[in-house]
Parts: sequence; C-alpha cells; structure tokens
Amino acid sequence: MIDIKLIRSNLRDVKKALQRRGTTSYDDLLDQIIEIDKKRRNLSSKCDVLKSEQNNFSKKLPLLKKEGKDVTEPMNKMKEISEEAKVLSAEILKLEASQLNILQQIPNIPHISTPDGSSDKDNIEIRKFGIPTKFDFEPKPHWELGKSLDILDPKRAAKVTGSRFHFYKGLGAKLERSIINFFLDIHISNGYIEMFPPFIANRESFIGVGQLPKFEEDMFKIEGKEYFLISTAEVPVTNFHRDEILINKDLPIKYCAYSTCFRKESGSAGRDTRGIIREHQFNKVELVKFVTPESSYEELETLTKDAQKVLELLELPYRIVELSAGDLGFGSAKTYDLEVWLPSYRRYVEISSCSNFEDYQARRANIKYKKTINDKAQYLHTLNGSGVAIGRTVAAILENFQNSDGSVTIPKELIPYMNCKVIK
Repeated sequence: MIDIKLIRSNLRDVKKALQRRGTTSYDDLLDQIIEIDKKRRNLSSKCDVLKSEQNNFSKKLPLLKKEGKDVTEPMNKMKEISEEAKVLSAEILKLEASQLNILQQIPNIPHISTPDGSSDKDNIEIRKFGIPTKFDFEPKPHWELGKSLDILDPKRAAKVTGSRFHFYKGLGAKLERSIINFFLDIHISNGYIEMFPPFIANRESFIGVGQLPKFEEDMFKIEGKEYFLISTAEVPVTNFHRDEILINKDLPIKYCAYSTCFRKESGSAGRDTRGIIREHQFNKVELVKFVTPESSYEELETLTKDAQKVLELLELPYRIVELSAGDLGFGSAKTYDLEVWLPSYRRYVEISSCSNFEDYQARRANIKYKKTINDKAQYLHTLNGSGVAIGRTVAAILENFQNSDGSVTIPKELIPYMNCKVIK
C-alpha cells in the first residue's frame, strides 16, 4: 500500500498520480485517510501526555508513601488518568484499523515512466519476436485440434465439474507436463530457486499481495474458513517472507514456482470461453523477486527477459507491450505484457505480465531488508511475472505448429521431454 507519510506530505501529487489510472477517483478515500490521520495523531498526542503524567505519578507515589503522606488522592488521580488513556488507546486502535482498511482499497501509484492512457488501447508495443504464423491451408483453432487429436476433452470435464474446465488426455497431458518441467528447468538454470507452494492461502496472504479486499468476489473461498484457492503462485511465494527482515547481501532473491491457479473469470465472454485460454483452473509457472529499491527497475527488465526466453526457445511469435497507467494491475507501478500470437484469434494474446510493485506489497506484507545487520530496516521492492502461463502455451503450440494433415509438430526444445516429434 502507499506510504501514509507520502499521502500526508504530498496529497495533491498522490491524487494527481492516481488520476492517471483512469476513470475511478480515489480523491474521497485519500481525503478520508487524511482526516482520520489528523484525528489519530491528535489523540496519540493526548494519550502520550496522559501516559507521561501517569509515569510521573508512579514515580512520586513511593516517595509520598515513604514520607508517610496520604496517597489516596494521587492514587485516584492516577487511576483516572489510566482509564482515560485506555479509552483514548481504544479509539486510536479503531482509527488505525479504519485508516488501514481505506489504504488497502487504494491502488499503487504508476511509475513516472508508465505511459498515460485509460485502457489497453493505449498500451505501447515495445518489440516483436518472430512473425505471425502463416499457413498454406485453413488452420484450425486449438479446441478443434484438441478434439480431433483426442488430447483435450472439455465436454467430459463439464460433466465432472462444469464449464471452463478441461481434461487433458494422452499426449495432451504429457505436453502440459513437459512444458511445466521445461519452464522450471530453464528458470532454475537462470538462478531462480524452485518452490512448490500450497495451492490454498489465508486472507492475510491475499491482503499482502493486494488481491484482498478488492477482488474477493473473483476468488474461490473455502467455506467456513478464511482460506482461498490461489489465483497465482505469486500469493504464497511473495508471502513466504511476510513479516521478515532480509539482509542486503542475500538480495536479489529469485524464486520460480509451478502451481495450479483458480479464478472465477466471471466477466469473460465470447471467444475466450472456448478452448483453454480462459479457464477457471489452469497451470502456470511464476517468477517472484525480492530486490533493493535502487535495483528494482533493472531487475524488472531482467525478469521480463527471463519470461521472454522460454517463448523464444519454443519459437513462438510474440510481442512485448508496456501497459498504460489505465491498464495497470491494482498493485503494479509498471508492467510489461508478453503476448503470444494465436492464429485462431488473428492477434496476440497475453501470456505473461511482468510487474514491479515497488514497496506496495512489501508494506502490506511487512517485508523489509537491512543494508547491514546494524542498519535500520526498510521496505524492499517485490516483482513478479508469469514465466509463463502453461495452458496458453499449449494452445499457442497446437495452433502455430499444426500441419495440414491435422497433426502438430513438437518444438525441438520439447522433444526430449515428450519423447516424440509429432502429435497425431
């Protein structure tokens, strides 16, 4: 979340910066925070005075007793001060909880380098890799290929669970598993530490990464528990260091994690509901970094290149776009999207988002670092990116590597994992 000191000292600039995010205004919430902050600080000052008086009485009482004087009146006065201090302390706690609740509803400030714009239409293309695949025959969408090759079965998954779920079958299941292992192997070779996280996390963990309280309706909640199915491995892996103080010499810390992800995706419609592009359950390899503030934007560039690398090794055409301020995720200050070419869509489709959250998540999750063991702890910066979405990679391979006879050629980097060259 945003530093309250920044809001207090630069309210106008914070309002102006958040206006770059688009139509939603956060001015009223920011004004509420300032009003609560004034009340809280005023009460804290009064409470400090009372506690000082209480301490003074505590020091005087033994002397008065030693002198044989009546201490009834000072004892009553001290009790009165104590009760008043308790009332003020309780009110301060209420104000702090209210202030925190509002702070958690405000998104991150876009970085100054993030382009202006109100939607994805204002995103800026940075570069492309490869050229969109062309065919000398009529290509099929991946859902038709999945059916004809008998490797994807949404119909039976709908019977077992519901819409927007899939059974992967035979070489389809092996392709999914091979891609997961391939991605993990590549990222580990680039210095990432492999993690295998829980697929369920508690409320505090989702608050820590900025997904709660705002996005609760989009999550699958465990009935009777304050637990949720994770929407990305970012949630458990970022919270791995929650309430911890790290040491500068250990940074950057780089994790990669495979997980199944669960999302309601309630607002999606049209073509995205077909195939495996927008599922309620999907697999993903996530990259998470803990870095120093001064290095975080250099680390964002490296993180993005690490995500790009797996697509390039698979020879999948893709492009990189820089998100405009109006298209940023809730907690992000700057984001690059990687979009893979899907012939059935006749356009590029997001397959990874690589974001710098600066100290936004670190404040929520209370993750700090020290430059040396004797220095004062300060908030570090967190980054994360998909490295990359598995289902969308499967779809991209099926569509871009399909042949006129309905078979699909396996990208050469995956052949050692698949032990075959063609799905037919």
